[in-house]
Amino acid sequence: MPEIVKCGLIQATNACSTDAPIARIREANVEKHVALIERAGAEGVQILCMQEIFTGPYFCAEQNPRWYEAVERIPDGPTTRLMQDLARKHRMVIVVPLYEEEATGVYYNTAAVIDADGTYLGKYRKNHIPQCNPGFWEKFYFRPGNLGYPVFQTRYAKVGVYICYDRHFPEGARELGLNGAEIVFNPSATVAGLSEYLWKLEQPAHAVANAFFVGAINRVGTEAPWNIGEFYGQSYFCDPRGRIVAQASRDRDELVTAELDLDQIREVRNVWQFYRDRRPETYGGLCKL
Repeated sequence: MPEIVKCGLIQATNACSTDAPIARIREANVEKHVALIERAGAEGVQILCMQEIFTGPYFCAEQNPRWYEAVERIPDGPTTRLMQDLARKHRMVIVVPLYEEEATGVYYNTAAVIDADGTYLGKYRKNHIPQCNPGFWEKFYFRPGNLGYPVFQTRYAKVGVYICYDRHFPEGARELGLNGAEIVFNPSATVAGLSEYLWKLEQPAHAVANAFFVGAINRVGTEAPWNIGEFYGQSYFCDPRGRIVAQASRDRDELVTAELDLDQIREVRNVWQFYRDRRPETYGGLCKL
């Protein structure tokens, strides 16, 4: 029998005015996503991921210390605890992208991974932090990740996480594959412009190079007052051959689902022997520059 796992991605617009109190912004966005998580549970989704820092707008469009108030602890913060309850209720693995506080003034762009029984399995911290104009001032908010590229053995599959800008770097995607990832989720906040055509190029390429599934999530809408561009949605799943098997719209709140056949990983790796034919002893120069 094929090993089928039903997975889901949630893309959504910011649910609250950006000048509202931070606590209210978090409350509104969590409430909006809980409704979509309940829908995913009703549809039998087994593994689910939301967009990058789903509890608010993409505040990195400005450099304002006000947004430091948006941090929370992982796993001891309110959102992680709520997601543990929802995971347990629906027997669903949930990848939870949050703005994490490790200590006062030490903050990360993080995704917690919760198993289908509500157990907190661990977290991934975004390793590659952009800083570019206009509107991507992430080094003002985030310290670079320090947890490597962990893979989490969940009830249904081995899950890895790569966050937004990480997707431009093939090295971490390869390490996730070598660490055993079967499905890699990439929660993102990316706008139309120079890199939009890469959205459907880079991550299918990672899927092919490593013979794993990818779930790519992007938010939707234009967020005032910054208006740095249109978050163009189009969240999707692609298979180990790089084929897009399910895709969301460009401009609507949406739950996109796909039934992923994990047996395809062995099938593809037996045809395209990229892992067998690797020559790591020849790649030392990559670590010298």
